Amino acid sequence: MDWYMMNCELLATCSALGYLEGDVYHREPDCLESVKDLIRYLRHEDETRDVRQQLGAAQILQNDLLPLLVQHSQDKGLFDAIVRLMVNLTQPALLCFGKVPADATSRHHFLQVLSYLQAYKEAFASEKVFGVLSEKLYDLLQLDWEQRQEEDTLLIERILLLVRNVLHVPPDPSEEQGVDGDASAHDRVLWALHISGMDDLLKFLASAQAEQQWALHVLEIISLMFRDQSPEELAVLGQGQEGAEHREDTRELQALRHREVAEKRARALQRPSRHSRFGGSYVLQGLRALGDRDVVFHRGLHQLKSYSHDLGKEARRVPRRRQAAAEAGPSRRSARNVRLFLCQFCQDFLESCYNRLMLLVKDQLVREKAQQHDETYYLWATAFFMAFNRCRGFRPELVSETVGVRAFHFMEQNLTAYYEMALMDKKEAATWARRMHLALKAYQELLRTVQEMDRHPEQAVRDSSQVIKSNIFYLMEYRELFLALFRRFDEAKQPRGFLRDLVETAHLFLRMLERFCRARRGLVVQSKRVKRKKKKPPAAAALTQQPLSTAELEELWAGLTPQLQGCLQGDIPLPEDVVPFDAASETPVEEQRAEAVLQIQRCLRGSHGPQALSLLRSARDVWPEGDVFGPPDVGPSQEMQLLREILLAPLPRHEPPEAEEQEEDEEEDEEEEEQTVQVSEKEFNFLDYLRRFACAPVVRALVLLLRGYSRNSPRTNHCAARLLHRLARDLRMEGLLFQLSLFSLFHRLLNDPAAAAHQELVALAKFILGKFFALAATNKKAFVELLFWKSPAAATEMIKGYSSMQDEEGPARSRVAPWTPQEEQELRELYWKYKEVEGEDVIAAILPHLPAPGRTRRQVVKQLVRMGLASSAKDFPRQRKGTNLVLWTPEQEEELTRLFEEFQGSEDVLGSIMKHLTARRSRARVVEKLLGLGLVAERKELYKKRKRKSHSPGMAAAGAPAVPAQDSSAEDSEEEEDEEEDEENEEEEGPMEEQWASEEGTGQGLAQRLHQEGLAGPLHWLQNCLRRTAQDREEDGISHPVPLVPLSEENEDAMEHRRFRALLRQLGLRPPANEQESFWRIPAALSPQQLRRAAAAIAQRGPDPAASSQDTAPAEQPPPALGSDSESEDTGPGPGPSPVQSGPKRRRELDSEDEDGSATEMPPTAPPLQEDEDEDPQPRGRRKRIRCLEEEEEEG
Repeated sequence: MDWYMMNCELLATCSALGYLEGDVYHREPDCLESVKDLIRYLRHEDETRDVRQQLGAAQILQNDLLPLLVQHSQDKGLFDAIVRLMVNLTQPALLCFGKVPADATSRHHFLQVLSYLQAYKEAFASEKVFGVLSEKLYDLLQLDWEQRQEEDTLLIERILLLVRNVLHVPPDPSEEQGVDGDASAHDRVLWALHISGMDDLLKFLASAQAEQQWALHVLEIISLMFRDQSPEELAVLGQGQEGAEHREDTRELQALRHREVAEKRARALQRPSRHSRFGGSYVLQGLRALGDRDVVFHRGLHQLKSYSHDLGKEARRVPRRRQAAAEAGPSRRSARNVRLFLCQFCQDFLESCYNRLMLLVKDQLVREKAQQHDETYYLWATAFFMAFNRCRGFRPELVSETVGVRAFHFMEQNLTAYYEMALMDKKEAATWARRMHLALKAYQELLRTVQEMDRHPEQAVRDSSQVIKSNIFYLMEYRELFLALFRRFDEAKQPRGFLRDLVETAHLFLRMLERFCRARRGLVVQSKRVKRKKKKPPAAAALTQQPLSTAELEELWAGLTPQLQGCLQGDIPLPEDVVPFDAASETPVEEQRAEAVLQIQRCLRGSHGPQALSLLRSARDVWPEGDVFGPPDVGPSQEMQLLREILLAPLPRHEPPEAEEQEEDEEEDEEEEEQTVQVSEKEFNFLDYLRRFACAPVVRALVLLLRGYSRNSPRTNHCAARLLHRLARDLRMEGLLFQLSLFSLFHRLLNDPAAAAHQELVALAKFILGKFFALAATNKKAFVELLFWKSPAAATEMIKGYSSMQDEEGPARSRVAPWTPQEEQELRELYWKYKEVEGEDVIAAILPHLPAPGRTRRQVVKQLVRMGLASSAKDFPRQRKGTNLVLWTPEQEEELTRLFEEFQGSEDVLGSIMKHLTARRSRARVVEKLLGLGLVAERKELYKKRKRKSHSPGMAAAGAPAVPAQDSSAEDSEEEEDEEEDEENEEEEGPMEEQWASEEGTGQGLAQRLHQEGLAGPLHWLQNCLRRTAQDREEDGISHPVPLVPLSEENEDAMEHRRFRALLRQLGLRPPANEQESFWRIPAALSPQQLRRAAAAIAQRGPDPAASSQDTAPAEQPPPALGSDSESEDTGPGPGPSPVQSGPKRRRELDSEDEDGSATEMPPTAPPLQEDEDEDPQPRGRRKRIRCLEEEEEEG
């Protein structure tokens, strides 16, 4: 269809708008109705956007709508209609078509609409048009909210949308081919926007309190204004640094000139001395052609270096799905006056609008008031304006809203979400990759801003940066982010620019983390571990009902006879809600009838006579045919006989369908696993973290980036080379870089005439090549290893020897002994011997006959596959666990009984039995068998007994360590519980409430020791909590567990102190039972008398009458909330500062955990002297002292 031939109705409507005579536009009487008709036509256009294309071809917007807008702006109705029409006409082509069409016809329509939009943008580059829009917008903003009508609000939104649509139109590459500094169509639109004062109105909308609803519109317009700008170039503009820009251009020109001169010199040296018309023919000895002869070369010798077997062949076509992602077009520098205006706009925006606007936008994003994917504008604004502020004087107060831990969390959340969506939504992976790139740039700018804060002259700013770094380095999510992005980098979906920013950001993060670790000893970070635990089948499914004997059934019938006779005589009423048949069920009628008989039998064997009789009569009414449930005129004696026959009949029992489905699932699939994330803390080692980057995906990505070293910026090449240098030099894993693609890159670099501009890369290439050729002299397989990407283990074997990983200690694979030829022959014979045995596990039969060293099942299976005796490990399915040891033999029951009688009086009965039991079974199975044999009445009898010792005041006064023996037993029990969790088929045991034997003086010695260490305040707080709890229990008469919530830092530190926790255990208080509890609790089993006795036990004895007088004070006044620190704050200062209060909190947690194991061996120590903040002021535990002695011996 020729779009220049307009539809007759559309042509008539456009003709009724008016006509242009000179510079004056004369409108027709039906102008307003014609504009509304055009809006109606656009609403009903087809999928090819025919109306839009016809209006664009006729240039209605340039010739009619814009003159009407400028010359007849006083007509409010006409102005509103024209703005509505222009918003529709200028909407992006992607919104019109939904996406870029794939077929040729639709794509042609898409490009046609795009060309009309570019023509519209040229027409809008007029000061008059933007002047009218600015004046109208200014008048509307002058109205108060009481005077502003709904039409006014809609007009404001349409004007902002119109400006957005015009700025959104992409440039036309064929039209804008000028040099940098020329004014493009976008520059002309920006200049018209600036002259009209629209930029000032945008700043007003961003800063006005009453115009919060336009925050996202304003941010979107600003992002489109700075679409082609670089924040670094704008920041140096107007500061007398234009010379830097000129020097950069000069440097690029000089590099190109040097390359051209070097290439000319090389061509001159390669020119042959013979006549150019005779190149000669040469035979390349050792290089075979297609046949058995050597290659004949028909060119000059100077072209021999470029010879390849691929010369003259057609280039291999790369599939579209494997082609590299399209890169963004080359950046273009705008006109100088436009850049100056944008630079001033950035300054004003940062000083008056940035923090407030970003706060509003963030709030709308969090509350989901914005449209989908509007967070991309927030990410762009964060990266752009923070970079501008960093390069132009860096004032941290101007960007305070987007600097902090919350900003890092928001960026990391979006980056992770985009990363996951790119993996799931394969069709839109490129779109998600662009959004991921925006989030990565914002994250990079946050890191650079924090780095700049470290250099700030104000101490408060530097302290803030330290707080931010300690938070982001502590959490595991921030440290693992770059590893995940490296490992999932896909060249076909993510552009090269994303890889460039990823490498620069990872380099910056590693450098900041390295300096942060260097300034601190013993950095503690968060660690997460996913623990997989196999699900247990329901206990009911594991229990099988034992059939009753005939004698037992006769005895049961004798007990049921009186009950049934009472029912038949009417003395006992029958239940009426018994239904043996379900008409809506999908189960066949015959199966329901058989199930009714089973149900009657279950009722009889469960001593439910009335229900059985009622079921029998109901089933007789439902199924009268065949007299299965008796004839209709059956008598009472016959019913009794029929019920007796049903009770004694050996009816087949059907398992419930859920159990059958579960068994089928277990036979077909492996047992499901529950995943629980365990969060802990550990001491951070930078080299261990750096080793995570020593993998093939990271090296592959760095090599891919360095392939374009000539086009990369010096900063990008430095970051990539530094990362490779860390792997090769710091980790001594240069074997990872022994790869042919990297060596090909080094060859191209060393032969590059302009290699002098890349000295860092040249030095790295010489270092790696030198290491390789030194290795190749001893390892003849090194050249073959070049063909493969290597793991760290393979690289280590390549350098140290292929048996080094088996001889040295380290990973699990290094402890596996190689298979000798004799062992392989013996394994082959055993396999053929037990292969044909039916019903037997081949691997289980082979394992006992293998000689030492013992082999695991997995090792044997892998070796059989490697030897070709099996195709895969699936040929040897593992038998279901528990099937071989479900039943106990009489000998095993006798052994279990004997062991129980032998260890019945020991502290750990179950643990001793497990150690001496011949057949290996889980603890849960042993407990069940002990209960089944009647040896124990309940599980609590098998719990490990914990001793509690009370120390006399004399011992405490003498300075003896008042540490109970319970600590060591508690640690043992915790270690055993951890071991039990790792066992297979283990059933969780419920928490055990210990009965605390309240004795006079329990805990006095340990309390006196804590008083001497300066913990008088926390002890007084604990004493008041116990007394208040006792008083509440006496008043209410109800006992329930009460948590101890420390609200002050002093009490919180005391709750982490080892001896204070030991005192809590002595007093009978319960620690957190699981990960859902965070605080210690006063158990409900403790009576008020026991609580008062415990409070009196920890009261300070001796020369501190003030504390004892304060102990009784709270009883005279209304007590505050439990766990409050008001009492500890009102008391006077303690004897001295507690050693617990010095040092970082997380460091104290780890140290206290290390010292728990040697609590009973530590002598009382005096308060430590003032130490360095990096050192731990607490007494050293046994393991820590041993470690320190070993370090001193090594140094000595």
